[in-house]
Amino acid sequence: MNKKILLISANRLHDPYPIYPIGISYLATYLKKSLPGIEILTFDMNRGTSEELASIIVAQKPDYIGVSIRNIDGANSFDQKSFIPDYEEITIIVKKNSSAPLILGGAGFSLYPKILFDRLNADFAVKGEGEKALTELITCLETGSDYSAIEGLIYRKNGVIVLNQRTSFSTSLTVNYEPDLVDWYWQHSGMLNIQTKRGCYHRCVYCSYPLIEGRRVRTLETEEVIDNIERLLREKNINYVFFTDSLFNIDRRNTMELAETIIRRGLKVNWAAYFSPSNLTDEELALYKRSGLTHIEFGTESFCDEQLRNYGKDFDFETVLKTSELALKNNIFYAHFMILGGYGETDATLAETFENSRLLRYTVIFPFVGMRIYPGTALQQYAIRDGVIAADDDLLEPRYYISRNFEPSTLKARAQATGKAWVFPDDISETEMQAFRLKRNKKGLIWEYLRKP
Repeated sequence: MNKKILLISANRLHDPYPIYPIGISYLATYLKKSLPGIEILTFDMNRGTSEELASIIVAQKPDYIGVSIRNIDGANSFDQKSFIPDYEEITIIVKKNSSAPLILGGAGFSLYPKILFDRLNADFAVKGEGEKALTELITCLETGSDYSAIEGLIYRKNGVIVLNQRTSFSTSLTVNYEPDLVDWYWQHSGMLNIQTKRGCYHRCVYCSYPLIEGRRVRTLETEEVIDNIERLLREKNINYVFFTDSLFNIDRRNTMELAETIIRRGLKVNWAAYFSPSNLTDEELALYKRSGLTHIEFGTESFCDEQLRNYGKDFDFETVLKTSELALKNNIFYAHFMILGGYGETDATLAETFENSRLLRYTVIFPFVGMRIYPGTALQQYAIRDGVIAADDDLLEPRYYISRNFEPSTLKARAQATGKAWVFPDDISETEMQAFRLKRNKKGLIWEYLRKP
């Protein structure tokens, strides 16, 4: 009888729409190729209940159980609910119904590896990308071999938690999507997500991506990425994808190569991605538009040069304005994601941000208030220095750096006074977004309907 691995996507966050558990699919694809004698099962907490999870564990009797933790909380100061109790519930269900080794991983887990390893009573875990490490761990456990040298592995040795460092990374990964999951997410979110690169070398003071994926950018094989998109289009008629890279245009050569390959293959797909406003030309945007780019989400954070420097950004507002106009010229919808009231913010810097927003045409602006403080970031050190958090705060519970030098209660009124489409986290609910999508009968992102001149 074949051995079985059950991979559980623990994410239940639907706001603003449910996101396909791409990490689980990358893992499952890699494991099926590397361990052909082991059956891979998956379970998605976005679609299934705790009772259904328990039933599957009892019925399938998996030999190994992996839990992927994507988010610690919603990173939204308006709703500071922690997701850790949900993950504790999942791991309790696993332990109650199975004696199989419990293996943790995922982006959220990788920010708090030792804390969550201990708190969730795991047997093993992987920090960072998990495909190779998980395969090597299962192989060692199956053969009784020594697993102590596996990169990124976390385990206990003589009662002490050991975390192995990582020096190598994957650059060639393919993904086979779960057919039933594809159907559900296509219906409920109107898009599928895919990755083209990992890692980020930028030094934004608040950002956790370099801690999760590393600072060295690794581009995945372009032909494999496009193969995955073509397979979605051919087999499921999925014609809208979101590139989930932390920053899609961090590698200009790779980004242009992806667009050129889509065009060369004649794929009729639309796509969107997170972009930096810097390092973009008219020619590049025209190329991306021809390849199917419809929506850009800019990680802008502020429209004030002083505040951009405080946040660790490498561009100024003039660049933001120029790039926005180029997107408009190329008929690409664009939105700016902002952080108001973060580190260094004052009433004067906010005033400049609101005034400059008047210069941006036909955009949507999505502001968050304050910065979620993550361990290992520069923001953590600033927050300790400024007395926002204690030096021994593990930051597992949501903690925010919200500047004391402005009045938060005035933000919405000041934003509304600009006449632009500022959309705060509590302005539109998930239910309203779904109703809006059904009304428009549209796949992909739909925030362009919120734009104002």
